Amino acid sequence: MPHILHLGVGNFFRAHAAAYTQDTPGWQITGVSFRSPAIRDGLATQNYDYSLIVKDAGGTLIKPITCMSDMLVASEGPVSVIDAVASDQFSVITLTVTEKAYRLGPDGQLDMASTDVQADLQGAGTTVIGTLIRGLARRKSPVTVLCCDNLPDNGLKLEHAVRDFAAAAKLNLPDAITFPSCMVDRITPATTDAIRAEAGDKMAVPTESFTEWVIEDRFAAAKPDWPGVQWVDDVAPHEMRKLRMLNGAHSFLAYAGALRGYTYVHEAIADPELRHTTQALMREAAETLPDSVQAQAEAYADALIKRFENPNLHHRLRQITMDGSQKLPIRILATLADRGTMPSPSLQAALGAWVTFVQTEVTADRPLDDPRTDELVAACQSADPDAALRAMIGA
Repeated sequence: MPHILHLGVGNFFRAHAAAYTQDTPGWQITGVSFRSPAIRDGLATQNYDYSLIVKDAGGTLIKPITCMSDMLVASEGPVSVIDAVASDQFSVITLTVTEKAYRLGPDGQLDMASTDVQADLQGAGTTVIGTLIRGLARRKSPVTVLCCDNLPDNGLKLEHAVRDFAAAAKLNLPDAITFPSCMVDRITPATTDAIRAEAGDKMAVPTESFTEWVIEDRFAAAKPDWPGVQWVDDVAPHEMRKLRMLNGAHSFLAYAGALRGYTYVHEAIADPELRHTTQALMREAAETLPDSVQAQAEAYADALIKRFENPNLHHRLRQITMDGSQKLPIRILATLADRGTMPSPSLQAALGAWVTFVQTEVTADRPLDDPRTDELVAACQSADPDAALRAMIGA
């Protein structure tokens, strides 16, 4: 039976790619967790099956997901994961490991100075890239490596990181490997006790009914016939539309909404001032999009507002605020750069909301969920915190 190896079995993967695979007869998934065995342990007790709780304004649908067959945990045995990457059993390897796990520098290239990368070059086997390359270097059959994280040009960035690590580690890659880019879109909150109780499933995952997946049609071997996927020659315009309009608006709502005391996205978008700025931010972002998706922008913005308003999803703002130093350059600063000298008050408001949020959290001595926490705290303690925080992310 055809198998997918998936690295990073968090909620988003289980709500998105796994749900598509569930509807693709004949394909199974083996998952990999890089840190905690908690998801593996929970799923293993129920044969790796779980419930997808699909919520929209009209109600709730529970969809059983039964396409996962096994899970590995890299922290328990990195060699087992490397062996799986090398195995001919898998013709597709997919990833959702979050932006920070790729260890990319501000230039989008692998950060060779990173302590983790340097340790992995000595054989530590701790990073996603290092684990992946050691398995790929042993491949005997064609394989497609599909990055599903929110990075612009995600396939290209992953390929460059893999090849840079391979060169530094003096490992050779076989020819029959492709790294197509893709765009993924489905709002997926963290699971709560209420969701677990509603589903009668401790491993249940909540999500919305909307889902989108656009993939570059460049597979090295067999590809799953995922229903509803848009197979395209160029993902970039779709990716830009989503990152700048959805993710950019989400980041603004998260920081500004949290500062106003809101807990969930649907509460923040109900605030008239935040709603107005969100809509204006989407318009500013839309003006930077390629011609090929300009015609979609207005309808997409309207659909996003309806998705944000979903009263049943309970998407926590603080889930979105994490890793801001990694996300804002992609979601906000790149849009500002493309706008040049055009006035961009809403995008500037999003940047300002992040700056204020970080200072507020540091002043209150609340922990920041960000890979650059120490630098953020130091910036807040400097003579000019606003300028220091903006400079940190290249604003």
